[in-house]
Amino acid sequence: MTVFIYEIPIHGMMYAVYLSTYHERKFWFSSRQELEREITFQGDSAIYYSFYKELLKAPSFERGVYELTHNNKTVSLRTINAVQQMTLYPELIASVLYQASGSEEVIEPVYFYIGIVFGLQGIYMAALFVTSWVMSGTWLAGMLTVAWFIINRTDTTRIDYSIPLRENWALPYFACQIAALTGYLKNNINSSAERFCYLLVSASTYTFMMMWEYSHYLLFVQAVSLFLLDSFALVQTDKVHEVYKIYLFSLFLAYLLQFENPALLVSPLLSLVAALMLSKCLQMNMKKGTFISRMLKIMYFYLVFTITVTMNFLLKTFVPHKENEHVLKFLEVKFGLNTTKNFTVNWLLCQESLQTPSQDFFLRLTQSSLLPFYILVLIICLSSVTQVIFRRISGEPLKEKITLDDGRIGERPEIAYHVIHTVLMGSLAMILEGMKYLWTPYMCMLAAFGVCSPELWMTLFKWLRLRAVHPILLALILSMAVPSIIGFSLWKEYFPRIMTELSELQEFYDSDTVELMMWVKRQAPVAAVFAGSPQLMGMIKLCTGWMVTSLPLYNDVDLLQRNENIYQIYSKRSAEDIYKILTSYKATYLIIEDSICNEVGPVKGCRVKDLLDIANGHVVCDEGDSYAYSKYGRFCHEIKMNYSPYVNYFTRVYWNRSYFVYKINTVISFQS
Repeated sequence: MTVFIYEIPIHGMMYAVYLSTYHERKFWFSSRQELEREITFQGDSAIYYSFYKELLKAPSFERGVYELTHNNKTVSLRTINAVQQMTLYPELIASVLYQASGSEEVIEPVYFYIGIVFGLQGIYMAALFVTSWVMSGTWLAGMLTVAWFIINRTDTTRIDYSIPLRENWALPYFACQIAALTGYLKNNINSSAERFCYLLVSASTYTFMMMWEYSHYLLFVQAVSLFLLDSFALVQTDKVHEVYKIYLFSLFLAYLLQFENPALLVSPLLSLVAALMLSKCLQMNMKKGTFISRMLKIMYFYLVFTITVTMNFLLKTFVPHKENEHVLKFLEVKFGLNTTKNFTVNWLLCQESLQTPSQDFFLRLTQSSLLPFYILVLIICLSSVTQVIFRRISGEPLKEKITLDDGRIGERPEIAYHVIHTVLMGSLAMILEGMKYLWTPYMCMLAAFGVCSPELWMTLFKWLRLRAVHPILLALILSMAVPSIIGFSLWKEYFPRIMTELSELQEFYDSDTVELMMWVKRQAPVAAVFAGSPQLMGMIKLCTGWMVTSLPLYNDVDLLQRNENIYQIYSKRSAEDIYKILTSYKATYLIIEDSICNEVGPVKGCRVKDLLDIANGHVVCDEGDSYAYSKYGRFCHEIKMNYSPYVNYFTRVYWNRSYFVYKINTVISFQS
């Protein structure tokens, strides 16, 4: 047993080394110059890393934090608290560790930064390993979880191409929290182990909340799972309410340390937990199995729902906060309740992560055998949990100690929790493809636990009333044979592919972007303000440090409006309109991207220029066909022609195959 315990950190370290090796092979990172390395950070990833660089350049850590919390050098005409708005606590921690550990003379900042993220991914893997092991009782489940996770890496993580994303910093802590919660919910656990699990749940919950601005939504889903678990008397009530207290304490601490972030006060998590705590007394009197208690249970669900909705409404009414109306509009359109021409809403609808999962996603999971075994395990566990719920409603008490011969896997509280949680996560993943990065690791863990668990096979045999062979013996044999067969088949098919990935040198070199950044650093004045697509502006900020007009961030209403306004450079509007928009944000340079201007998207209507034409009313329908019409040509095309009035407002100062840079004239000449 002790030998296998040492395998847990070893598996995590091996996965971190694997990620580092793959990253090196993909980007040739060690042979690149600093600028070439930085352009591998795309979109919002570039923004996060740029602030890490600024912290290291600051004369002191305190001064660096002050400049980030009072930042007026990133977005024109705005002073922002970047730490709060962009959740820069990972960068604060990384910069402190880099300077305090004396790593300046040992390792470059970029390697230290990505090394921490890869190390966290190793912890992520180890937490999944432990969770499946604790649930099944065998290390084989952990091994199978790791194998499925790596094989389905396309659908389990975005670490390959977006290292600084908040989820890559946060999800390892969430996995640790789930592992600790799994142990904490177990019935037969000694007091010292229970105390350790409780402390780990507390620490990881708070850390997770500090690392990601959307963490409280995931914790809300988890809280709903625990609420259902407790409502059907499948777990000790005191344990669930201790977790509720952890939520409240974490919310309170996070609220204070995130500069009194109002988003945490109006979060559904706070409203739900407060409602559950208020309803605690009523719930304690309704687990008798009588008809009255069943009626009270229905009333309890209604009471909790009513209090949660009412409290959330009151908090949003009295707590000053920025209401994300675009999110509500997005949900309305997403579920077919409304239609809109709004650019931001339609742009969000076109994002792959916010669409329903593609058939390729399910095909990949089926080819790796993950989906079939997950469905098998889920059906057995869900059916068993449902049986237990009906027994509890009828007044039958739970057995104090469950043996293998009982074949009642659904009576284990940690199993019931994971079944409810994975169903909720899967339901969200069926709506939003981006949720697959949370659900697929869960699938790996649950499927591996199931095929390695003798209790699951015994539960199945009890239903089938198997008598030809001794069921316990057969369950033990299958719990060893099935994962071994799966593991061997996965190793035979996928191990050569993984080795090929690590041995092949991939080519990633964007010469046009490198040339653009070099020109900006050498030719643009220090006071220059650049305008262009938000994704490109993130790279401009990282690679050059110059001020920009917009950022690739989507949790701020003002930035979303800026993005839409700046995107008008790809619409069919006049030179004067574009000039007024750009000068209103004090922009001095404009960058046109040929890839957006001449975009040929796979889905018609989802290109940036299509969305702009719809929002601006430039789409005309004729006999079922739609086409764009305006008395002005598309700005990004017309400006390249170098004729009046475009040359009156803009002067081209640089261009290559992909980018066209124009200086915005301060003195307008109207020569013909």
